[in-house]
Amino acid sequence: MSSRRSPPPDLPALPRVSVHVERDRTRESGALGGFVNLCRVDLVAIRPDGRASLPFSYDVATRASLDAVVMAAHYLEGGVRRVFLRSAVRPALALRGVPPLHDGALWELPAGLIDENETPSQAAARELREELGFCVDPEDLSAIGPPVFPAPGLIAEIHYFFHVEVDPRDRGTPTEDGSVLEEDAFVVDVSLEDALEHCRRGAITDAKTELVLRRLAEAFS
Repeated sequence: MSSRRSPPPDLPALPRVSVHVERDRTRESGALGGFVNLCRVDLVAIRPDGRASLPFSYDVATRASLDAVVMAAHYLEGGVRRVFLRSAVRPALALRGVPPLHDGALWELPAGLIDENETPSQAAARELREELGFCVDPEDLSAIGPPVFPAPGLIAEIHYFFHVEVDPRDRGTPTEDGSVLEEDAFVVDVSLEDALEHCRRGAITDAKTELVLRRLAEAFS
């Protein structure tokens, strides 16, 4: 008997509340020209029945390369599926000013931004070479579930998820991208089961990494 679940009931249709920019205050915000820029606007929300709210202030983060890819490179050894993780330094966490404080170090799946004129799969192949040292063809990468918005209250970034089966003997030296934060990163491979247990116990706390690990486990269950 198949254990595949039947599709869930459809969700109710979302209320179509549109937003209108009443006033753009970005140029006076003083947060332009960096890796992340600030768009500061006064918005008006328009209800489905046409009612308009009073103007309210809203800040949106923007970025030249907006969307990103996240990849699971994995292989089977002795009947156990293993997956590669990479250490990362996240300054925003290191500069966190409220408890719980953080040193900025995380274990993550390889990930990176999609450059201009790149497809998501091309970006994923490039990032695997830069961060893990695997040279794969973009066509060898398979999407693993639909893309998601990781922080829709702050930025319109989309995360695209991929996985690829690799031969660990083919792994070379990561080329990196020239960033100081990518220098001398640790690369480890652990069993998928252990990686998920690390998520449960809080040793892996990166949300996109846990999501892809869970999707990978589901795909191979």
